[in-house]
Amino acid sequence: MVLRIILNLIKEGPGLMRHPLRTKPLLAIAAIALILAATGAPARAGDTVVEIKLAEGHFEPQTLTVPAGQPLVIKVTNATAKTAEFESFRLNREKVVEPGQVIVVHVGPLSAGSYDFYDDFNQAVPQGSIVAR
Repeated sequence: MVLRIILNLIKEGPGLMRHPLRTKPLLAIAAIALILAATGAPARAGDTVVEIKLAEGHFEPQTLTVPAGQPLVIKVTNATAKTAEFESFRLNREKVVEPGQVIVVHVGPLSAGSYDFYDDFNQAVPQGSIVAR
């Protein structure tokens, strides 16, 4: 959807923005599209949704067990006063999460095994893991 809006704006060209009645609605549409793109896609039926909280120098819970073979949605809450980065080499994901914010990380179906994650910005925080069974 976001891509379609941007392509339409490019197709219409600069003349679209010259008309004063079109400027504000276009800016509103662009702002909504950016907000939707930043928050990530919603979980679909069949996705396993898990929540992780970064607080007081550790992840809560530190270990999560999820079903193997199902798409996974990880909601990460940063309850600290520092910017954090949820990172996992095994999941091939890294995403910054500002203090007080929640990010959503989508992961395809996981094979059985253990997948480490950590806060790349704060190395003192112990690693966590997701175990797919």
